[in-house]
Amino acid sequence: MVESCDVGSLPFFGDVDKFLGGASCFGSSAEDSRAEYFEHRIIESFLRKIETGIAVPNFPQFRDMSNMFLSMINGVEKVKGGYVETAPLSFQSERSILPEVAAIRKHSQDFYEKLGNSFKVRICVTGPYTLASQFLYKDKSIFSRIGTALAQIVESNIFNNKHGSVRVVALDEPVFGLIDDPLMDRGSEARDNLRKAWELILEKASLRNAQTCLHIHSTRDELFWEIGSLNIIETHMKDPIYETKRTKKLLESTDKFLNASMTTTDFDQLIRNYLIATSQHKMSETTTNEKIGETWRNIQKRKVKPEIFLESTDSMQKQLIKLIENFGANRISYGTPECGLKSFPTYESALECLNRVADAAKMVKP
Repeated sequence: MVESCDVGSLPFFGDVDKFLGGASCFGSSAEDSRAEYFEHRIIESFLRKIETGIAVPNFPQFRDMSNMFLSMINGVEKVKGGYVETAPLSFQSERSILPEVAAIRKHSQDFYEKLGNSFKVRICVTGPYTLASQFLYKDKSIFSRIGTALAQIVESNIFNNKHGSVRVVALDEPVFGLIDDPLMDRGSEARDNLRKAWELILEKASLRNAQTCLHIHSTRDELFWEIGSLNIIETHMKDPIYETKRTKKLLESTDKFLNASMTTTDFDQLIRNYLIATSQHKMSETTTNEKIGETWRNIQKRKVKPEIFLESTDSMQKQLIKLIENFGANRISYGTPECGLKSFPTYESALECLNRVADAAKMVKP
């Protein structure tokens, strides 16, 4: 069967201020009830991911993907409109451990005893290009400065013991390739600095026996093919990389792999697909949008269960089979949802999506 993994985020429910406060003090001498609350939410959610059948679950990501990493780095200050560098970027070693990873590692034996075997975890790290997009002022070397700090963070968060280990380190670059950025002009020094930063970060993971993954929302800019320490490319279902014939040749010539995106995670699109499939008449775009808004209101009032809009296990299975037929089973690493599930209307609907992804992947025998 094909193994499954997920991209990270889930909808949060509960006391968000207490959770964020717990993240900031977890593992420090100033721990209080907030740290305990944070730990409980992470452990409970990670276990729920495991119970869906996902083979390599990402740590539950509830915090802002940029702020959680920028807050670990000294020399960065948040101001109105974004971030600025106020000193050379650095961090203290005690701040290099993600509290989500620390909590999971702390409970490794508990997971092992509950499962009866060792577990695997995926770690996602927001990439230097996406973090740099938050800065008000950028120069050609900003990717190098951020990349050096991120490489140290990656190195500090990989663990491997008899109870569990980090299987995949994913570098999340959702902003890359979506805008025309003069810094990314071919032949520019900034572009080469980003390439080197990616290489450095992923090499740290590779040297510690973790698979490396780049999560992007567009493959329009093909810089990623040049990264020698990159194993897996992960992107959205409708991306041309899944349809272009040259992809298979590039995967083989660069010895890279694809994660098979099996279902969309844009919930508006899921609702749209359902409305189109179940409508007896063709609807105009205006009518469709009105019905999407009405559906959201009904979900919020608990008149409609969001699970009915999820893609079926069967459709996910067919998508995975199609990609295996296109590229060969030996070039598909994992079956996944296309992105995180933070925008899903409920925590339970997000877990049901993961359950269907896991079931669909198990059904496919390459």
